[in-house]
Amino acid sequence: MTALPLPDKRPANPRFSSGPCAKRPGWSLEALADAALGRSHRAKLGKNKLAEAIDFTREILQVPAGYRIGIVPASDTGAVEMALWSLLGPRGVDMVAWESFGAGWVTDVVKQLKLPDVRRFEAPYGELPDLAQIDFDRDVIFTWNGTTSGVRVPNGDFIPADRQGLTICDATSAAFAQRLDFAKLDVVTFSWQKVLGGEGAHGMLILSPRAVERLESYVPAWPLPKIFRMTKGGKLIEGIFRGETINTPSMLAVEDYLDALRWAKEIGGLDALVARADANFAAIDRFVEKSGWLGHLAVDPQTRSNTSVCLSIVDPDIAALDADGQAAFAKGLVALLDKQGVAYDIGHYRDAPPGLRIWCGATVETSDLEALMPWLDWAFAQQKATLKAAA
Repeated sequence: MTALPLPDKRPANPRFSSGPCAKRPGWSLEALADAALGRSHRAKLGKNKLAEAIDFTREILQVPAGYRIGIVPASDTGAVEMALWSLLGPRGVDMVAWESFGAGWVTDVVKQLKLPDVRRFEAPYGELPDLAQIDFDRDVIFTWNGTTSGVRVPNGDFIPADRQGLTICDATSAAFAQRLDFAKLDVVTFSWQKVLGGEGAHGMLILSPRAVERLESYVPAWPLPKIFRMTKGGKLIEGIFRGETINTPSMLAVEDYLDALRWAKEIGGLDALVARADANFAAIDRFVEKSGWLGHLAVDPQTRSNTSVCLSIVDPDIAALDADGQAAFAKGLVALLDKQGVAYDIGHYRDAPPGLRIWCGATVETSDLEALMPWLDWAFAQQKATLKAAA
């Protein structure tokens, strides 16, 4: 088989992983020189750094003044689990899921908490469930942006302002790239390693006044591990939301998060972050529109993510293969791009349909995505020629 000519231009940064995501443009280890290393996080210096991270988060994300923001253990997963185990129980629960992480929260509520009154609203990859069927007199759990499907809710209009239940929103791949309607959200969670390209292991938990009221008026029937406890004597432990973390944080990771927040402010805050992610998605969308072999996994254009962009291989010859054949083709394509050093970690999530998943969050440069697109054509042609030669 004759090798196809390589595209002329390469991405300057080939890191398109959906988490941990690319560091901000211009990042280097020197940015962390002021980290409070070897110091207690309970000392004045450490407390000030943690409090600054909370205050800076509020500023950039435009979180309302009455909402509490806490740094919690175990990334976004830890933040979601704290909310589920601490808040659920007084009302029936509506679970909304359309990809693997949302489905994971369903499993936790049904099989671990074993709540008796749970309704499930689920959709296959690429689609949203019928949001009109949700009863907001019940507690509702959903993801804002499906990281493994590339499907997001277009806005918060489906949530009534006069709801009786709590809305618990996993926003880990939406925060800092999509506008979150905090007036419609009682719990918001995310992690540092997504849109701002921070380091892992730390989660953010944002609580509305309604969520705090639930915490202070309701005691779950099950025991709570220490790292989940947010109240003492029926009152919120306010220190958690001032930087007095439940367990020891990495002050190196904290400094890295602060560096990313400073960069976000320097470029124009939330407006600039959203605009960068939108421009990145647009670069891929233009390519897909002209492509004869690639399509969006998200069916409705209004629900397509501007961060975790998931793509399907729609070429008739490849679509005719069985599931294993399609997965093998996609993996081969990804491996070619990795070997050329032009795209790392862009394979589909293990539970998702075969294809590509390209991160387009604010730390990614549009010029790098534009440089990548011809390489996708090259890798597809190369992989398809290999398939035909083996037939």
